[in-house]
Amino acid sequence: MVQTAIRATFFDFIDDPWKHVGEEHRAARFVHDGLLVIDDGMIVAFGDYQDISGDYPNVEVTEIPGRLITPGYIDGHIHFPQTRMLGAYGEQLLPWLEKSVFPEEMRYGDREYAEDGAKRFFDTLLASGTTTCQAFTSSYKVTTEVFFDEAAKRNMRVIGGLTGIDRFAPDDYLVTPESFYADSADLIDRYSAAGRNLYAITPRFGLGASKELLEQCRRLKEANPDLWVNTHISENPAEIRAVLAVHPDCDDYLGVYEKYGLVGPRFSGGHGIWLSDSEFRRFAASGASVTFCPSSNLFLGSGLFRLGRATDPEHRVKLSFGTDMGGGNRFSMLNALEDAYKVGMLNNTLLDGSVNPREQDLEEAERNKLSPYRAFYSITLGAAEALSIDEWVGNFEVGKEADFVALDWTAGPPAMEWHQSLLVDEHGPASTEDAAALLFGVMMVGDERCVDETWIMGERAYKKA
Repeated sequence: MVQTAIRATFFDFIDDPWKHVGEEHRAARFVHDGLLVIDDGMIVAFGDYQDISGDYPNVEVTEIPGRLITPGYIDGHIHFPQTRMLGAYGEQLLPWLEKSVFPEEMRYGDREYAEDGAKRFFDTLLASGTTTCQAFTSSYKVTTEVFFDEAAKRNMRVIGGLTGIDRFAPDDYLVTPESFYADSADLIDRYSAAGRNLYAITPRFGLGASKELLEQCRRLKEANPDLWVNTHISENPAEIRAVLAVHPDCDDYLGVYEKYGLVGPRFSGGHGIWLSDSEFRRFAASGASVTFCPSSNLFLGSGLFRLGRATDPEHRVKLSFGTDMGGGNRFSMLNALEDAYKVGMLNNTLLDGSVNPREQDLEEAERNKLSPYRAFYSITLGAAEALSIDEWVGNFEVGKEADFVALDWTAGPPAMEWHQSLLVDEHGPASTEDAAALLFGVMMVGDERCVDETWIMGERAYKKA
């Protein structure tokens, strides 16, 4: 293929900003007039235009002026078959699943319905700037096939797998442990590492997966140790109590997954709101990750995730962020960042309510603050590292795949442009600090209207009308 290049203003990350308290800009990389050179979808050069353009005199250059280019956003926890029930009245987790979620997911047992849903799902992801997702499908094999097939048509990197549930759902939606193993093994053989598809062994949650089904998950993981594991954990107090009643030999929710050998570097537990300090430490020690789903946690009233606790430098937990759509009421990771910021502020209000706050509480409060550096790291490089996909995506390092978003920092609700003009002139950001200020405005005031273009493997996959 002919080499191509993008000339624009770029912003990405080379380190974790939580490591640089007071100097978070050191974790970021800002290139005011940059060149991103792409060959067959892969980044082959990146840097200042004046420094590297001479090495590529014949490259075909696309200029994207007046936009800030960031790596594509990574949604670490989303439900593919919940697209149509977005915004369904929430209640609490367990009754909400019974009333709204399972009836819609059961429609995805029909291939034609699932294919229509897949087109809408991926169209909306791209319009939101999401280039990679880790998704739950359904208990029907066809749903997973359609998910991977549609992602492949769009050349998108995704993580997914057949969702295992054999308890606490309608009878027609349940699998048997044996059928789950057989169908998963077939899907793994056909889809794992095919193109940009990655396969996750997916017990839905500890309550919905029997001991026998979890044992089949163990068998799948032992036979395929390089696969991902994706599930839910500690989302709701009632759920936790029910899980531990089924597993009285476990002291906590994480212990259930540990018992079946599922916890490790490619394990993701969605939510983690009610994790104990012991569980946080074990997450950190094992290299497993938690996916913070602030919009969903607020929408369903599940609780406030302890972001500052998870980012304790002594026991740093790998974190991705997720929309958890349709528990979350938006597809946009920008809206997830807005809600994550508010969750951190609410947590700090609770910590500040102490008459004599402990030193560790004050340290946790500082880490709860979601600056634009911490925020955009968490949906790009941070998410890639947490999900063990940073060899492919997450920033603009040479050798990675060219997935990126062109942000219009002036788009969005009324007065967005006027507000943002306080921060930069008509020529756009001139420094890392300027870019970060604009990004904070985007995440707190903007939404998917700020996504002007989304590119997949060096080709434009979405352009805002």
